[in-house]
Amino acid sequence: MSGLDKMKAQIIAEAQDNAKEILAQAHAQADSIIGEAKAQAEKDARKIVAQAEARAEDSVKRLASSSDMRKRKAVLEAKQEVISEVLEDAYKAVGELDDAAYFAMLEKVLEKYVLPEEGTICFTEKDRKRMPQGYMEKVYETAKKKGGSLELTETVPDGMDGGFILIYGGIEENCTIKALFDAKREELSDKVNRQLFTAV
Repeated sequence: MSGLDKMKAQIIAEAQDNAKEILAQAHAQADSIIGEAKAQAEKDARKIVAQAEARAEDSVKRLASSSDMRKRKAVLEAKQEVISEVLEDAYKAVGELDDAAYFAMLEKVLEKYVLPEEGTICFTEKDRKRMPQGYMEKVYETAKKKGGSLELTETVPDGMDGGFILIYGGIEENCTIKALFDAKREELSDKVNRQLFTAV
């Protein structure tokens, strides 16, 4: 082999060695990039999974909270319905009291609301018809004890139910059964609620 051929062979061998080295470096660099990309992808995947799990957990909590709130609302509405029914039954029961008990109750209401002034009192026609004998004398006596006087009027306001209305100088004191129930509705609701729904 001539010197030129040896030189060519040596150059080719060196070039091949360089090519192998460059190729090996390229493979190593590619493996490194792939490894980093894989690690980043796994990290991103874990992050995405963690976020998805957190969102799912949050959704479950919100659904549970929403369900619990709907349940509490339904229970509250049911309680309020029962309380309203109890109060309505109580209201009806007052109107259905026997005459003696009914007018004894009205007498206590009168003692509370009568004023030491001159005024008028009106009862519904139904109440006037069922009024016990001598009841108006008790009404007049109660007003007198308070330092006032009352006169019975037959004028009855529209929609008036049982009970009575006191009128002093054009100002009405509504003592109808409905007005008395309405005035005490919150207090009565609380009492019914405690008796029916508060654990002993």
